[in-house]
Amino acid sequence: MSAVYYLLAIGAGLGITLQATLNGQLAKGIGGDSVAAALFSFTAGALCLGLFALMRGGIAASLTAIPAQPWWSLLGGLLGASALLSYVILAPRVGLSALLGLAIAGQITSSLAIDHFGLMGSVERPVSLIKLCGSVIMLAGLAIALFGDRWSALFSG
Repeated sequence: MSAVYYLLAIGAGLGITLQATLNGQLAKGIGGDSVAAALFSFTAGALCLGLFALMRGGIAASLTAIPAQPWWSLLGGLLGASALLSYVILAPRVGLSALLGLAIAGQITSSLAIDHFGLMGSVERPVSLIKLCGSVIMLAGLAIALFGDRWSALFSG
C-alpha cells in the first residue's frame, strides 16, 4: 500500500481533531448551542462538497442512482451528523483526547467486525490473531492515556 494513502489517513485524523476543536469553539461563541454549531458545520461541508461535485462533473448520474441503493447505505449522513453533534457536545465535557481516543476505540472494534465478516458489502478481510493483538495493545494504550494519571497517583502513595 502506498505511503501516500497512509499520510492521507493521518491527515484525515488530524482534520477530525481540528474539526472537533473548531466546532467546540463555534458552539461556545454562539452561546453554547451545540446543535446550531453542528448544523452550520454540516451545511458548510455540504456546500463545499456540492461545489466540488459540480466542478468535477457527472453528479447528475450519481444522484439518479441513489434511489436504487440499499436503505442502510443512506444512513452515512445521519451517522456523520450524529458523530459531529456528539463531538461538539462531548469535547468540552470529557476533553478532546478522551473523546477522540474513545471514538477511535469504537472505530477499531467496529472496523474489525466489518472487515472480518464483510458486513454491508465491504470486502471480507479476516482478522488474524496478530491484528487482534495489535488492536488490544492500541486499546490498552488508550486506557493508559485516559487513566494513567489516576493509576500513577494510586500507586505512588
